Amino acid sequence: MTHTSVAAYAAPAPKAPLERITIPRRELGAHDILIDIKFSGICHSDIHTVRAEWGDGGNFPIVPGHEIAGVVAATGSEVTRYQVGDRVGVGCFVDSCRSCENCRAGLEQYCTGELGTVNTYNDTDRHGEITYGGYASHLVVDENYALRIPDALPLDAAAPLLCAGITLYSPLAHWQAGPGRKVAVVGLGGLGHMGVKIAHAMGAEVTVLSQSLRKKDDGLRLGADHYYATSDPATFEALAGTFDLIVNTVSANLDLNAYLGLLRTDGTLVQLGAPENPLPIAPFALIGGRRSFAGSLIGGIAETQEMLDFCAEHGLTADIEVIGADRINEAYERVLASDVRYRFVIDASTI
Repeated sequence: MTHTSVAAYAAPAPKAPLERITIPRRELGAHDILIDIKFSGICHSDIHTVRAEWGDGGNFPIVPGHEIAGVVAATGSEVTRYQVGDRVGVGCFVDSCRSCENCRAGLEQYCTGELGTVNTYNDTDRHGEITYGGYASHLVVDENYALRIPDALPLDAAAPLLCAGITLYSPLAHWQAGPGRKVAVVGLGGLGHMGVKIAHAMGAEVTVLSQSLRKKDDGLRLGADHYYATSDPATFEALAGTFDLIVNTVSANLDLNAYLGLLRTDGTLVQLGAPENPLPIAPFALIGGRRSFAGSLIGGIAETQEMLDFCAEHGLTADIEVIGADRINEAYERVLASDVRYRFVIDASTI
């Protein structure tokens, strides 16, 4: 297989600062498109991965980035979905087996086939090659794993929708957030701020549960009806048995039993963040109210397109801070310090 070299930013080793390198991109296959990347969001998952915090070692050098927005620059000979100049995005995966029950149902993120879901970076594709993500100038991807970004969404603020947006849209849609439903969003960060916007647009009554009241004004501006500090024990007393659905966006270990106590009978707590350590759950926190503890992982291609169209219809984008590639390492430190409102986006022209 022949390749073209493109510029990218990569972590050469675990916990090492990211640096500019060149990486190979495959030549266009019949169903591939070449994307001229315009913007790439910085997700907390990028930081976990390059710092080897999830225990998988990693395929270094790692080029992170799975919130990718750009423009089609070239198409393979049999591409039918896109034309040169189309605005497109790529999210957390770039392939799957396409034939298992989940893939056929549009749940490619849960692929159970031999290939499995191929992550946009730090994975091995069907050609046996390592995948490199969106902190780069260009990306080659199968047309079936790209998304159309509606004209109503600016590319820079749309990029984080490809992970943060779908990570919240999928559980909110699945557990039927809407009128008459009380939804709590735990954490007001890159994920949480999109959860507030989307749940509000769906018509739910939205509460933010954050460690402090520092971001209360932001939370209410984004669409929350209520805002509580979880550092105050009175919060858990006042809200006991309140919510139909709680989505936990936090990647730190919380006392989930306390949060389960905030659910109504038959309520569900959905875990979205992926902490480094196991999460202990007391059986009676579930048994006592026929409560459920669940997880959710991004969304399939069709649902991600549905999310983008929903966001365009309701005027929803991420709140972003655009940076040059030379500030990626600084941005990582600021994410860890919760010093971003609410998503960093890399201007790929600076790579």
